[in-house]
Amino acid sequence: MIEAITLSYPLDMVAFIAFCFVFAGLVKGIIGMGMPAILMVTLTLFIPPIEAIPIIVLPMLFVNVFQFMRGPSPKITAKKYSVFAISLVAVMMVTAVNIRSFPEEVLLTSIGLAMVLFAVPSLFGWRFPVGPHPIWQVLGGGASGLIGGLSSVWSPPVVMYLMGRNVGKDEFIGAIGFIFMIGSVTLAVALGSIAVLTADVILPSIIGLALTMLGFRAGEMIRHKIDLEMFRRLVLIAFLIMGGRLILISFI
Repeated sequence: MIEAITLSYPLDMVAFIAFCFVFAGLVKGIIGMGMPAILMVTLTLFIPPIEAIPIIVLPMLFVNVFQFMRGPSPKITAKKYSVFAISLVAVMMVTAVNIRSFPEEVLLTSIGLAMVLFAVPSLFGWRFPVGPHPIWQVLGGGASGLIGGLSSVWSPPVVMYLMGRNVGKDEFIGAIGFIFMIGSVTLAVALGSIAVLTADVILPSIIGLALTMLGFRAGEMIRHKIDLEMFRRLVLIAFLIMGGRLILISFI
């Protein structure tokens, strides 16, 4: 993996990959989500999904730990969404440990589908009625684990659930950080157990983490200085286009 990034790729491609991490962190810092989706859809332009996924695990983990711990009432948030997290862990672990058995086309399709499912409801304000019963957390967590285990992008069911519950902005950010943190840990453990996440990817992942945190801090600083709604819509439109592209090329 280190050789693939430092030797086999031309310098301009390495620079573009570095930009992907910075930009993904920037978006994460501004709107609180979107980092894995941006990384997967851009990195898979040059790297097979099975190689791209382990590179982004460390950046996902540390950025979401950072976001969760800085959110309001972390302990209360963790308790409130514990059923969601447990369901996500169970399904993601089973899916991710079998990731080698899925063809690359399936992985690309799952990434594209995740992005489309994330973009469409958010763009058009579609809210699925979600009640307070724990079964909704089980369903949301299970769906997140299935998509996340295949693509490392488990935000669509999480966002749909939180939008359906109509939670406040602070709780939304805190819940996103907690659920994404739990998912990142689970994915790391699952991929490590099948030797997909190995020592070879540590250096590129650490470099990606540093670049992501740089973008994340910049995003936090400019969050209150830009038109957040316009920026959010532009990001979602880009997700829709990129996700649709991945689905199309998977069948061509």
